[in-house]
Amino acid sequence: MPELSAGDTAWVLTSAALVLLMTPGLAFFYGGMVRAKAVLNMLMMSFLCLAIVPVIWVLWGYSLAFDGSNGGLIGGLGKVGLDGVGVDSMAAAPIPEFAFVAFQAVFAIITVALISGAVAERATFRGWALFVPLWVTIVYFPVANWVWGGGWIFELGALDFAGGTVVHINAGAAGFALALVLGKRVGWPKQPMRPHNLPFVLLGAGLLWFGWFGFNAGSALGANGLASAAFVNTLVATAAAVLGWLLVDVVKQKHSTTLGAASGAIAGLVAITPACAFVSPIGAIVIGVVAGAVCALCVGLKYRFGYDDSLDVVAVHLVGGVVGTLMIGLLASADFTGGPEGLFYGGGVDLLWRQAVAAAAVIVFSFVVAYALGKVIDRTLGFRVSEEEEVDGIDLNSHLETGYELTSTSAGPTRGVPAPAPARVDSTQGA
Repeated sequence: MPELSAGDTAWVLTSAALVLLMTPGLAFFYGGMVRAKAVLNMLMMSFLCLAIVPVIWVLWGYSLAFDGSNGGLIGGLGKVGLDGVGVDSMAAAPIPEFAFVAFQAVFAIITVALISGAVAERATFRGWALFVPLWVTIVYFPVANWVWGGGWIFELGALDFAGGTVVHINAGAAGFALALVLGKRVGWPKQPMRPHNLPFVLLGAGLLWFGWFGFNAGSALGANGLASAAFVNTLVATAAAVLGWLLVDVVKQKHSTTLGAASGAIAGLVAITPACAFVSPIGAIVIGVVAGAVCALCVGLKYRFGYDDSLDVVAVHLVGGVVGTLMIGLLASADFTGGPEGLFYGGGVDLLWRQAVAAAAVIVFSFVVAYALGKVIDRTLGFRVSEEEEVDGIDLNSHLETGYELTSTSAGPTRGVPAPAPARVDSTQGA
């Protein structure tokens, strides 16, 4: 039996902490992009994922994702409640299994939090609180098993180092489904719905970029050369994606926008996630530039096809995840994969079609289940706030608070003191 590696264990636990930080980073990234009257609700949707997902991960999630694979579709129940996971048990790598449990838990947290951006400013908090545990159980845990737990995508030979399919395509497809279920925000797209706090957006993007090194390099499950390569590829792909997005900004708008720079960084991080340990740094730069430009161009699709994806989860996470997943089939190098090669390295289309099948399967599965869950929740508990609540401000109606005390009469209760009734606010003011 191999001995535990103190260095590898320290790196994986540190990486888990970095990935955990990404969810508050996401909250600020999303929170800055909504109008002032919805910032608290946006922050709370991410914060609620931090509360719900770890509990169910311990109770049944880890077992369903990583306790073997039944028919290639789902794990077993042998580790429900982390039964059999002891302080001396090891994961596949020379690290304690508890370290692996922690590392994978934070991936589950941020995946479902990503979905919230698609339904910003109009989803009931109670509906979201029900959707989170249902979706991670029915969709995330099985998909994690397919890709990382020895399931059918793993057996197919498709590659996903850190979550292109499991995290980003999965969340993007679900976000698209919920955007269709909940419909358009009041006044969209005719009324301007600009970000209320761009410094928040940049702060969130910076925290995400920082935490993403744990996301990608930590997926090596060791302090080794593979982690180092993933680190470098994550750095350069993200930088290249910022440039790619800003180039589209300049061509289309004649200006380089702050929101474009932040969004480009996230697009690059998304795209390099599945490929970070399978391509060379030059390949990573190519992936970043392509992802930044393509995701920037895809933002306009929601206006063309009429779906209100509030914060562009589809354009950034679904499209970016697909770009990164497919480009493995083009740019994968045997020097990094240890075997499979992409089309541009002489491997033909063998790896490319496997990547395409994996991406398509996750899109269909996640979209269908999320759409069904959204419909059921909407018709029972209620998943869309009323028009009056949306116009008045979802923060006041959902949380009895406002993000900013702008006047002495602003509703923002002290503990135990009820807030005054909210005053109606003109929705065109975005506050």
